[in-house]
Amino acid sequence: MPIRIIPASLIILSAFSSSFAEAPRGIPRELARQRAAQISNVRYRLAFVFVPKAATTSGEEEVRFRLKTLEPVLLDFRDGQLLSASVNGAALMLKRENGHLELPRDKLQAGENTIRIRFAVPIAGAGKPLTRFEDHDDSSEYIYSLFVPMDASMAFPCFDQPDLKGRFTLEMTAPETWTVISNTAVESVASVGPEQRRTRFAETPPISTYLFAFAAGPFQKLLTSQGTPALYVRKSKFERAQTEAPEVQQIAARGLQYLSDFFAQPFPFTKYDMVLIPGLAYGGMEHAGATFLREESVLFRIAPAHSDLLNRDILVLHELTHQWFGNLVTMRWFDDLWLKEGFAQYMAYQTLAAVRPQENVWKRFYESIKPDAYAIDSTKGTTPIYQEIPNLEDAKSAYGAIVYSKAPAVLKQLNFVLGADKFRQGLQLYLREHAFGNAEWNDLLHALERVSGKPLDNWGEMWIRHRGMAQVDVSWSCEGNQLSRLSLSQHDVLGSADVWPLAMQLGLNYANRDPVLMRVDLKGKTLRVPDLHGAECPSFIFANEQDYAYGRFLLDPRSREGAVRQLGEIQDLFRRTLLWGSLWDSVRTSELAPRDYLVLTLRVLPAEPDETLARSLLSHSATALHRYVSPVARSQYVPQFEALAADRMLHSTNADLRIVWFRGLEAITETPQGLARLNEILSGQLAVPGVELRALDRWNLVTALLAHGGPEAESIFTAERQRDPSGDGQKYAYVAEAARPHAAIKLRYFKDFLHNSSRPEDWIEQCLYAFNYWSQSELTAPYLREALEALPQIKRERKIFFLVDWLSAFIDGQQSPAAQAEVYAYLDSGGIDDDLRLKILQAVDELDRTVAIRRKFLH
Repeated sequence: MPIRIIPASLIILSAFSSSFAEAPRGIPRELARQRAAQISNVRYRLAFVFVPKAATTSGEEEVRFRLKTLEPVLLDFRDGQLLSASVNGAALMLKRENGHLELPRDKLQAGENTIRIRFAVPIAGAGKPLTRFEDHDDSSEYIYSLFVPMDASMAFPCFDQPDLKGRFTLEMTAPETWTVISNTAVESVASVGPEQRRTRFAETPPISTYLFAFAAGPFQKLLTSQGTPALYVRKSKFERAQTEAPEVQQIAARGLQYLSDFFAQPFPFTKYDMVLIPGLAYGGMEHAGATFLREESVLFRIAPAHSDLLNRDILVLHELTHQWFGNLVTMRWFDDLWLKEGFAQYMAYQTLAAVRPQENVWKRFYESIKPDAYAIDSTKGTTPIYQEIPNLEDAKSAYGAIVYSKAPAVLKQLNFVLGADKFRQGLQLYLREHAFGNAEWNDLLHALERVSGKPLDNWGEMWIRHRGMAQVDVSWSCEGNQLSRLSLSQHDVLGSADVWPLAMQLGLNYANRDPVLMRVDLKGKTLRVPDLHGAECPSFIFANEQDYAYGRFLLDPRSREGAVRQLGEIQDLFRRTLLWGSLWDSVRTSELAPRDYLVLTLRVLPAEPDETLARSLLSHSATALHRYVSPVARSQYVPQFEALAADRMLHSTNADLRIVWFRGLEAITETPQGLARLNEILSGQLAVPGVELRALDRWNLVTALLAHGGPEAESIFTAERQRDPSGDGQKYAYVAEAARPHAAIKLRYFKDFLHNSSRPEDWIEQCLYAFNYWSQSELTAPYLREALEALPQIKRERKIFFLVDWLSAFIDGQQSPAAQAEVYAYLDSGGIDDDLRLKILQAVDELDRTVAIRRKFLH
């Protein structure tokens, strides 16, 4: 819904006001500022009672806080039923409006105040902050909370803003067979009735409301050794977890030690648990002292390759880093979301590089981080890293590739600019000065300035407050065998006049020897590189060796020819990866024909020994085949890719590569011969050597076969559903069936997406791309406008990342100018809030590029 700005006069009251003229919707910034200035020393004592299968839970709460000056106060409570309340001992019915409870001035006092409330709130399978998961494997029930960014107030009355930290004491009554986990250690357990017991937890240090959490159900705890975090898993997966999860505990333990040393700050909470939550809406959530991890990210449903295990490590280390960046020191407001997410992502890679030095971690950083950041920063819908959030009800809009990908990439550049030692000392100072408090981005930059002695105002203004990025172009010439001229220029990819402060490592590359590397600081529009010292004329020049800088770095035409010529012989894996990335950027900017990219890939890819680079090239090739080339060209290249993938799947030298080629085969296959091969794999007639396919591998094959409508697809689907009746199997069957190329199926699923509130959100999330299968754009085109019109509902009802997934799936499912025109017609129709407009512009960029590439190269 559109942002409603409440006039400050209705929020900030004088000492003579007795009540609010009107309670605002959400939590506007002005209300948050007023409360933060007036309220301190907040304590919550909470008690919940959970009854199996109940649609609600009852709660009792005591809220204590100190009020600086006497005035009415708004307490946030956005869902559920208020049963009774008292303010400083006086029972009364509190006024409730727009998700707030008004605490009247005449019942409050300057100084200490005590509020007591009884309430009831809902529990549901989706759409509520208290989520119930029903385990279809053993009929067990699990309940967990998920409050980020401002949903704690849907579960209990509170001051639901990040800079009003409170100390929480939790008491929970639940079946005696359940285990309850929360932010702190259990303080006491007592039997309170037939098959019920009450668990009381120690008081937390000051934490934000979104970091308070609990999970309850028949969880089982893995054995731990000294210094190893505890890990909890549902009982039906306990046996698997005993085999697969100890590595997660070990990487967390090593991360705890490294981060404590790196930050010169001991682990800030009394204990650290990890809880595996099936179907969690995010990869993980970093509750203070009790991180929740999506179960599927640890206990893989696919045969994991080495890179999958490293991605799991990154997830674990990301959430662990939050215990310092986000939990110990919390951003004051969600416009500075990057202060926790960007740092958690950057430090996850920094930590992995330290504890697993044998891995090429910064190459993996480039592959995992930069493409998403560059893709979104090239769109008309991109935003600055610092995003204005007038109201916390719009905080979800801050999440995305800008804070998760651009922010860590910019931090890597800042480390390069300042030097690793000064960067580390600045982080230590920042954490020390703001421990258990809140901070803003300027606080961090000032800490870094103080230890480095370097002014960072312009750097911060450009990289944190401005949107977009630079494209850096290289121009050079030689006289004889000598490099005679070398210059760089930059321009903003969105066409603004912005000049970005850039520090990079430029490489002069040669055919038969190591490159010559030089540091270049580009502070203006152009730079002529002096003192070439008689450098030999290179084969090609690449301006961002080792990926220190952030921006688009395309190869000039002469360098592109040289790089393409040498690509198969370049031994340095990081350099090879960066060059492939630059070439793909050239495809997406319509500078390199997608057919030329496919030809190059077919020539070089068969000998590529690196798993993640091979995966990237297969993914880009699938995109080019499905979106950028004509049907005639696709029919020419697809059989070649199918044959190559099938051969490498069987004959690659290690299992990780065989897994990558197997997944590539499933993604690219569309010919009758190829589909028959997929069926042979599914039936066991054709095996992937040394690889045991898991449940989701099999269901992905079924989904592909159903999507292409082969003659045996329906019977294959029926047989797999009978073979796998597990809880996961039921979800994957739901996902697979969405890919069936039938209009009636699409209609039934689309209604289910929007109107079945009992459908778990992760089922729908995983289903969106099957519904919008790349080859079914004519079937799904009728739903494009309806999907856009549903965005306000999606934004209101779904979790943080769902809206972006929804938009991407429905828009990326199209490739035509007609679909492009329909998206822009919706944008022109009016009544769309600014946040949704930006999200649509981000999502439509790939469709814009598809249309532009086809227009240029298909005629």
